[in-house]
Amino acid sequence: MMLYWIELAGWLGVLSYLAAYLLLALRILRADTLTYHCLNVVGATGLIINSLHTHDRQSIVVNVAWLLIGLWATYRNYRPRQSF
Repeated sequence: MMLYWIELAGWLGVLSYLAAYLLLALRILRADTLTYHCLNVVGATGLIINSLHTHDRQSIVVNVAWLLIGLWATYRNYRPRQSF
């Protein structure tokens, strides 16, 4: 049963990455939107889970980097603004 959830996480990651790129290419989403970054964060997380199970180190490294970039971009774009 656990293998099912790991496989599902991987496929959810793939679909999230593809949706983000397709919607960006079709100009439905912009690269500075929360939806775009969330799709990338979900994609990275799903593929990290699957890659940890399969011991695919290259995929783990690239997806952790992608996850950190997505989280940083989300924080940068949506952090509370200081008012003076």
